Amino acid sequence: MPGAGTDKTRRWLETPAPIVVLVGTQMGENIGAAARAMANFGLSRLRLVKPVQGWPNERARVMAAGADRVLENATIHETLEDAVADCSFVLACTARQHDQAKPVIGADAAASEMAPRVAGGETVALVFGRERYGLEMQEVGLAHRIITLPVNPAFASLNLAQAVVILGYEWFKAAGGTLPFTMPEKSPPAPQQQLAAFFRTLESELDRVEFFRPAAKRDVMLNNLRNIFLRIAPTEQDIQTLHGIVAMLAKGRKGPARGGVLDAEEAQRLREVIAEHRANEPTPTRGLAKLLRRNPTEAERVLWQALTNDRRFAGREFRRQVPVGPHIVDFVSFPMRRVIDLVPSSESDEAARTRAEKNVWLNEHNYRVVAVNAEDVERDLPAVLETLAATLP
Repeated sequence: MPGAGTDKTRRWLETPAPIVVLVGTQMGENIGAAARAMANFGLSRLRLVKPVQGWPNERARVMAAGADRVLENATIHETLEDAVADCSFVLACTARQHDQAKPVIGADAAASEMAPRVAGGETVALVFGRERYGLEMQEVGLAHRIITLPVNPAFASLNLAQAVVILGYEWFKAAGGTLPFTMPEKSPPAPQQQLAAFFRTLESELDRVEFFRPAAKRDVMLNNLRNIFLRIAPTEQDIQTLHGIVAMLAKGRKGPARGGVLDAEEAQRLREVIAEHRANEPTPTRGLAKLLRRNPTEAERVLWQALTNDRRFAGREFRRQVPVGPHIVDFVSFPMRRVIDLVPSSESDEAARTRAEKNVWLNEHNYRVVAVNAEDVERDLPAVLETLAATLP
């Protein structure tokens, strides 16, 4: 598995890039750190001019932290002249003024000059000096450009790897490097219709608790609230979540109560009795709905938990065991006019007829009924949820 940004399963970036030349490096650790910085930005060719601690160097390998490929392909040279002999464009990196009549540029300008040359097939070299005193006068004299950085003049010396990082970063940008990832777009922006529905709900609930006081400032306060949400440019999922939050704060969570007064078998029998009740017969509908909410069957409890926890359904304002007209339905979303009918594994002929009559009434009153088998909920809940999600608008 990849670590913190290092993924050895990915192909190494193989594009033309400048050569990095380190002159007289005193410590192997600094060579390793520079190699790591090179690898970060697609620089793979390293040339070493007389490293003080010799080569190969174990301390460099440890400090490279996985950039072994850069070190393994490094070449050793006796002089800087030999190291840049095949280069048509050389840039010397230094923090000291050498009083030489050649252009002095920053890292970004250097990258802009290197990019077209490298793309055109030229061999370009970035030369870095010793840790203690940098490049000597004659070494800077071999360069076509001098690169320096805008730093604190009282503390201008950079660590070798830090200097390589800055030049490598600017090079990679100029060569077309892009950000490796962006924030995933999991939900599209909320359309105005969805925002308007949310604002209506929010306004209604705030009116109910007399939030808009004094009344003369109501319009201004409403406009300020709208602007808060419009400034953050919410997604469809954001609005669904906010809608659910407002609904729960206003109405409370009518979730399944495990501590009901009936056991599972008695709860199932209660459902059967209610299922056989015809709409035109007198019955304490609302009282029975409350009793059913407190005594769910196992399939009902499992499905309700899924509807309230799954983000596809959580903001859709589903309610459980509430009256719709003369009927008690298992699950309903009034804003979407969706009814989920939980069909038991077995039911009497009378209950089946009553269920059919109920569904006809719901369809005539513009409710879409989706039937779900209780056995399927207990056997394969994810498949049931996928089916339900496909029916949502």
